Amino acid sequence: MGYVLLGGAIAAEVAATTAMKYSEGFSRLWPSLVTLLGYVVAFALLAQTLKTVSVGTAYAIWAGVGTAVIAAIGMVFLGEGIGAAKLAGIALIIGGVVLLNLGGAH
Repeated sequence: MGYVLLGGAIAAEVAATTAMKYSEGFSRLWPSLVTLLGYVVAFALLAQTLKTVSVGTAYAIWAGVGTAVIAAIGMVFLGEGIGAAKLAGIALIIGGVVLLNLGGAH
């Protein structure tokens, strides 16, 4: 169940960060409210996740997957450039999360 909650936390964080882009510096009401609500939900779900998943593992997955997904959204939907360095960075983030999780299994 912890990983399901973690998935929800990641989804809420990604939605909040995406909405922040559209809030135009918090000058638009609805995207600003989605940002606020998304982060509240993300942290609440992350807190619940920490009841059953170690903090190092949960945070590594939350931060790594969230960062990779936001970078992909930026490249695919928001017109940000796609380059070898960005793709390598995303691969390194994912690899780092995998290594942290493998190290935590011992």
